[in-house]
Amino acid sequence: MQTIFDKATQKALISRINTLTRESKAEWGTMNVYQMLKHCTVVDEMYLGKKAYKRMFLGRLLGKWALGKALKDDAPMEKNAPTDTAFKITEVSGDVEAEKSKWIRLIQEYEIASHPELMHWFFGKMTKDQVGQLAYKHIDHHLRQFNA
Repeated sequence: MQTIFDKATQKALISRINTLTRESKAEWGTMNVYQMLKHCTVVDEMYLGKKAYKRMFLGRLLGKWALGKALKDDAPMEKNAPTDTAFKITEVSGDVEAEKSKWIRLIQEYEIASHPELMHWFFGKMTKDQVGQLAYKHIDHHLRQFNA
């Protein structure tokens, strides 16, 4: 299974990010390209341990099961997957190039991240391997969303 901790995978993702422009349109969902970039930087900051979010009650009930389902194989994440309001970006415009640069820097940080276990807002406690796989799937999901 692909992981964000693999240098070649990081390089391929960064190459895909660099294809995005202000004019990139979503294949599905309601986010524009700026909102998607900002959303992904916020999520990767969480995966890198830069910010923690409160655990969701529903996640306490279903989190482990949902994580197992999400990571059972290499299949991409489903379209229109739900997210917590903390990760929904309401600002509709901003500097696309600056967000791309910030996101790329975050992806490069995975190479040096010490990464202890993470407490995910929905899935709960995650190992480094699980974080690497889920971070990859999340990034891939949004790049597919914008045909990148």
